Amino acid sequence: MARTPVLAAGGIVLRQAATPLVAIVRLRKRNEWVLPKGKLDRGETPRAAAEREVNEETGHDVAVHEFLGTLVYESRGGSKVVHFWRMEAGAEPVRKLMRDVKAVEWLPLADAVERLSRGYERAFLENVGPIAMAAGRVAEIGTRTPEPIRVETINEVRDRRSLVQIMRDWFRRAA
Repeated sequence: MARTPVLAAGGIVLRQAATPLVAIVRLRKRNEWVLPKGKLDRGETPRAAAEREVNEETGHDVAVHEFLGTLVYESRGGSKVVHFWRMEAGAEPVRKLMRDVKAVEWLPLADAVERLSRGYERAFLENVGPIAMAAGRVAEIGTRTPEPIRVETINEVRDRRSLVQIMRDWFRRAA
């Protein structure tokens, strides 16, 4: 009879710097570098568990953003299903690390991928990390003051070829 999968949640946790940094944690028990994550408590939603676990394991308060994906792997004879969100952490920790965590490292994406101990987590971060980084940059740009809009005069518009004319010329050359 198949065992019920263990449900867990965590985050790809970013901290803004000249080069954005990704959090990975070193577990005390096995001395492994892993992504911050943990099991859901009874009645807890995956998103709430992700935020709680990341807070406990990194010591940082985080802002939880979009869902990034699910990682499924075998652990102690059963499947583990881990849901991940993109998260942003403040510059400084606000609490001590939980007892199970020995250290937290903030590394550029490529270094974080390389440091992870588990191959399936390296593959996951290698694929999802760039998506998280891009989403973080878009969110950052969205908070900036927009550039003033340049208004063109009627004469400037008339002087340029129309889009339709440009397309016609391209099709003629391509034929």
